[in-house]
Amino acid sequence: MEMMKLQLCYLIVSMACHLVFSFTDPQDATVLQSIKQQWKNLPPSWNNSNDPCGTPWEGVTCSNSRVKALALSSMRLSGKLGDDIGGLTELTSLDLSSNPDLTGSVSSRLGDLRKLNVLILAGCGLSGTIPSELGNLAQLSFLALNSNNFTGEIPASLGNLTNLYWLDLSNNRLSGSIPVSTSTGPGLDLLKKAKHFHFSKNQLLGQIPASLFSSGMVLSHLLLDGNLLTGEIPPTLGNVQTLEILRLDNNALGGGVVILQNLTNLIELNLASNNFSGPLPDLTGMNYLNYANLSNNSFQPSQAPAWFSTLKSLITLALENGPLQGQVPQQLFSLPQIQIVILRKNAFNDTLDMGNNISQQLQLVDLQNNDISSVTLSSGYSKTLLLMGNPVCASSIASTSYCQPQKRSATNCSTSLANCRNITCPSDQKLSPQTCACAYPYEGTIIFRAPSFMDTANCSTFHDLQISLEMKFGLAPGAVVLLNPHFNIDDYLQVGLGLFPTTRNFFNSSEIQRMGFELSSQTFKPPAEFGPYFFIAVPYKFPGQ
Repeated sequence: MEMMKLQLCYLIVSMACHLVFSFTDPQDATVLQSIKQQWKNLPPSWNNSNDPCGTPWEGVTCSNSRVKALALSSMRLSGKLGDDIGGLTELTSLDLSSNPDLTGSVSSRLGDLRKLNVLILAGCGLSGTIPSELGNLAQLSFLALNSNNFTGEIPASLGNLTNLYWLDLSNNRLSGSIPVSTSTGPGLDLLKKAKHFHFSKNQLLGQIPASLFSSGMVLSHLLLDGNLLTGEIPPTLGNVQTLEILRLDNNALGGGVVILQNLTNLIELNLASNNFSGPLPDLTGMNYLNYANLSNNSFQPSQAPAWFSTLKSLITLALENGPLQGQVPQQLFSLPQIQIVILRKNAFNDTLDMGNNISQQLQLVDLQNNDISSVTLSSGYSKTLLLMGNPVCASSIASTSYCQPQKRSATNCSTSLANCRNITCPSDQKLSPQTCACAYPYEGTIIFRAPSFMDTANCSTFHDLQISLEMKFGLAPGAVVLLNPHFNIDDYLQVGLGLFPTTRNFFNSSEIQRMGFELSSQTFKPPAEFGPYFFIAVPYKFPGQ
């Protein structure tokens, strides 16, 4: 009997000690235990204790016994984003990006996380509508829901997120119009602190609302490409003079384009593949413009505009299937930064004279299918010139390379493995160019939505990107692999990415979560010429998994 009493006392004392010395708030611990039962492939440390803060669980950050952050990017999570997560009421950051097996709809209880500042669900398998309750997250500054399967309309309630600076809803199947405020409800025009509206590659309909824009906004990036938008560009867009990148391409927009002269800070402009008409836009004074694409519209016939010869920062000019006639202005080819000129399928005629002061940066001039009858070439240009489909190719230059099908030199800016020969790795590992040993890299695709260049053969540009990644993540020189940089069908620059561990042959969970968060939250800043990006990781496969 005495022994039983002693055992009972020991049990009571043990339970009391557990309660006293458990660092995690009981409510938060209960929520995480419930999530643990619902999700598969959580980090191993989640099985080491029942105290997520006291005996830390990887991906869980605590302060004063409360769970403040949950970062589980690229963990191969499998399951549903259910109601329980709404119980983590002190949460300020939630990153579940690049977990494609995290499926189903998003619980409306995410709207209970009133202290949330960062919400990243990019690259999951989520579907259904975006819950309007997200509009309750008044402290939210960063919202990334891109690259899922969301349907329905953009919730007007997102206009309540007045601290938001980053809003990415791209690469979904969202439909309906862009919501703006009314006398009875909010809209996206109220997001005065937002710098990024990324709504590309959805099924948005109707006109771009004039009331969406005002002089009080600080928008830097407006990406509406790849939707079903109609109507004209609203003149109020000209009030947003902070705008640097504007992509309206691949819609059904029409009418004249007369408001761009106010947007003197533009760096990238893409209006291609719409139904714009009237005079060609006047881009005079856009002294920071690197990239201009006005291809495949219905502008009225004219000679090349004066700004062809005056935009000193221009790197890429594309106006394919356009209205241009007369001579190609010689000064275009002497712009100091110009690399790519694509003017095929216009009506240029007479003589092509590129002059004697051709920019050293110029890599490609495509004038196919015009009406050019003669060519005057200096010895200063030895790069690609395409003239097929012009009358001049029936003359004495018919047999030259200018009048023959050409493939640009297939310069491969992928990271070389030439120094690592005769090494074969197991199927779940890759060869590290830094160590010439087999390892488990963190891989994915980084997609740049508006780079200022189109020349993927300039490997020094990609070397700069490689170095910036190595420095950001503290990796050894050569531990970052870039694969097959190319422009995809959406005119985005797509680059395969591999990050290799430096001191062993695999990363631990915390390292993967950190790199995933910094790539998904835009903490990593690439060189400026790459522009805005998003990253979708391949869920990391740990040794033995």
